[in-house]
Amino acid sequence: MKAVCICMGVHLPYSPKWYWPVEGFSGVPEMDRYFDRNNIFSKFLKTSRQFLRLNDLILESVERGGKYSFDLSGPFLEQCRWDPELLESFRELGETGSVEFTGSCGYHSLSSLYPDLSWFKEEVLMYRETLQELFGITPETFVNTELLYTEKAGRILTDLGFKCLIAEGSRNLMNGYEPVYVFENHLPTLLRHINLSEDLELRFSEKDWQGYPLIPEKFADWIASMEGDVLTLYFNYANLCLHYRNKSLIADFIRTFPETLKARGIEMFTPAEALKRFEPLKLPTLGTEQTIRYGMHNAVGNHAQQLYLRELVRVGEELSGLKENKDYRKLKQVFGYLQQSEIFFSMNPGNIREGYERAINYFSILSDFRRAVLEEGA
Repeated sequence: MKAVCICMGVHLPYSPKWYWPVEGFSGVPEMDRYFDRNNIFSKFLKTSRQFLRLNDLILESVERGGKYSFDLSGPFLEQCRWDPELLESFRELGETGSVEFTGSCGYHSLSSLYPDLSWFKEEVLMYRETLQELFGITPETFVNTELLYTEKAGRILTDLGFKCLIAEGSRNLMNGYEPVYVFENHLPTLLRHINLSEDLELRFSEKDWQGYPLIPEKFADWIASMEGDVLTLYFNYANLCLHYRNKSLIADFIRTFPETLKARGIEMFTPAEALKRFEPLKLPTLGTEQTIRYGMHNAVGNHAQQLYLRELVRVGEELSGLKENKDYRKLKQVFGYLQQSEIFFSMNPGNIREGYERAINYFSILSDFRRAVLEEGA
């Protein structure tokens, strides 16, 4: 292996509360009607302290030659306004020149699955404006929600000027290839290596795992033994917090990993740098297949998820007719958070009854919100 790209997703959702519509209600919905912001704020403050410690570790790693990219979700950046110190720590990482911030969907939604991609395009542009406002940058790489890939969305991203895409390296997309190249597409694409990413994300602290303890030298040897141009690792930043709390060796791993790779002749690149170094390889399935982290069946595989998706499309079309309404921005924000990917995934848990109950709750919220949209448009 010649190079490694490491991208870390940082996301804290706006979780909906348990809600039942009140008969006879009228008025424009507020965020607090559907979301428990006190609980969201409490969780954010706890996690933000852990992220600050991790950012310090990443900074040490950068000083030792590390290069990284961050996929900061729109909901997370919105919550960062509660903690300017955390936002500043990400700015400091960006200023090193060794950290790339990627583009994303503004509400961490699955809007790229809608028949009309107007909402998707609007979210992408909204998020781009957020990065320009907070960090003064225009992203070149795009990471769709939960590494979702659709060929149709890739065309739009190309038109919007993006240079690179990171997506899930699922079996149906790989079709016998290994996710260790830049792949040729409308938008040159890096695909996540699922197993090695999850070694760091999920198994690092498991003492009964055969790979434990995962020291930098062992992990670097695994990578060095692979044939290919560039290995792409993507994992949730919050999972590193879990390893840190479990008193694992994650801190030493992060600090010394760049030097360990370098000793084996392996470079660390940001996604934008990888595109400039390696020639793309053609992967025919990029024109025919869809993929998402954990599988499309977990995101939109059951009746409740499909129905919720169709209802979002309908409400979005109705809301689009209110752009001249004085309350449109407020309605748009609430609608945005009702599209979050977690809502879809939570309707398909191992516990079928729990998924059913959550689906009823989400449909109650969406029904109440649609009533307000229709009243505003009347």
